Amino acid sequence: MPAPEVLHDRLLPWYAAHRRDLPWRAPERSPWGVLVSEVMLQQTPVARVLPVWERWMSRWPTPSALAAAPTGDAVREWGRLGYPRRALRLHAAATAVRDAHDGQVPADEAVLRTLPGVGDYTAAAVSAFAFGRRATVVDTNVRRVQARSVSGLALPAPALTRAETALAARLLPEDDEQTATWSVAVMELGALVCTARAPRCSACPLADVCAWRAAGSPAPTGPPRRGQRWTGTDRQCRGTLLQVLRDSAGPVPAHRLQAAWPVPGVPDEQGQAARQRERCLDALVAEGLVEPLPGARFRLPGT
Repeated sequence: MPAPEVLHDRLLPWYAAHRRDLPWRAPERSPWGVLVSEVMLQQTPVARVLPVWERWMSRWPTPSALAAAPTGDAVREWGRLGYPRRALRLHAAATAVRDAHDGQVPADEAVLRTLPGVGDYTAAAVSAFAFGRRATVVDTNVRRVQARSVSGLALPAPALTRAETALAARLLPEDDEQTATWSVAVMELGALVCTARAPRCSACPLADVCAWRAAGSPAPTGPPRRGQRWTGTDRQCRGTLLQVLRDSAGPVPAHRLQAAWPVPGVPDEQGQAARQRERCLDALVAEGLVEPLPGARFRLPGT
């Protein structure tokens, strides 16, 4: 295992030279802006998040501004980022910040974890990146960089382990002021260079000390990891129904939702797609993403 100081000496200068200019990293960004970015970036690439984040921060620059808006506006503004329940969680978190914390995002990890929809990773990330506090931030990119450079593995385990979190804590710089920079630098390396499918080892500042390369870059062990199918899934169906509601200025009659699914290329074999549509619509209502109205009409909640 390379010494933490060796990794720091190589990676921190690389990050200073290659870091992306992202608005949630700017000196003038607010803790609220960091929280919004961290929720949006979950399982979603930066390129898709950037325009949505900018619209959100322009429309709702503070937690109190979002809390005052209908939840349906948050769902509408979420657009096609996917996993729209995150929009509801952000709205609920904004309401909690307004009501319990005088409209100010808290800095303490433990307090952050009490906000709706904020788990261990998001609490650590906001504490570190918004307030410069010492926190162990472990996302998918961090896990992959650690697995290769320190553990000599092609990929990390399917799910986060305690050993990975402990390793990330051991790799933090002793200087508290550098810990947040270190964490985002590891994330940046995983996003730009040490990628899952095609790592660019020739451009990696850790190449000469990487345990995986020293071991001959062994292939991943275990069953192959397959990408998620999209066409014909409940995720596609839910997204299609929500988009009809987002595109409408008012309530939508049921027949318009019926016409939206199945979409071209998704066969309706013996009514399966129709049953799928009703199942997905029922789930959206149960989750609070869609509000049913009298007369077989539907709308985004509170709009």
